[in-house]
Amino acid sequence: MELILPQVGLFFWTLVVFLTVFFLMRKFAWKPILDGIHERERDIDSKLKAAAAAEEKMKSLTAENEKILAEARSQRDSIMKEANTIREQILAEAKVRAEEDAARTIKNAQLQIQSEKNAAIAEIKNQSVELALAMTEQVLRKKLENKKEDEAFLKTLVSDIKLN
Repeated sequence: MELILPQVGLFFWTLVVFLTVFFLMRKFAWKPILDGIHERERDIDSKLKAAAAAEEKMKSLTAENEKILAEARSQRDSIMKEANTIREQILAEAKVRAEEDAARTIKNAQLQIQSEKNAAIAEIKNQSVELALAMTEQVLRKKLENKKEDEAFLKTLVSDIKLN
């Protein structure tokens, strides 16, 4: 039984050492330990509150970002619509200008063709007059005395002829 029941002396000194260590620990160690634990608890609480505040701020920033993003999308859509409208106007103006240029070019070409036609007709008339004069000169050389008067007369006759 000696192993199960401790001796009184051993029990006494164990109790004295335990109480001494207990009071020393209580006086010198527990207060700083408890102060450190309380300080850490306050620090953790403040960090939890800061984290909750940061989370709320993140939620508000996220909502604000969504609002800004929606506004940016709206502005982008309006800018795209405006750009498409401007593009359509520019294309329409370019088409009108191209049609006007084509019409002007066609008109100029027609005028040039007409003027060249008139010049060719005048040239043909002049050549026919010269040819007619040359032929009549050979045929009537002996009968006609004034060549300039005959030439003027034949030119008036040729100009009265319409070749159109």
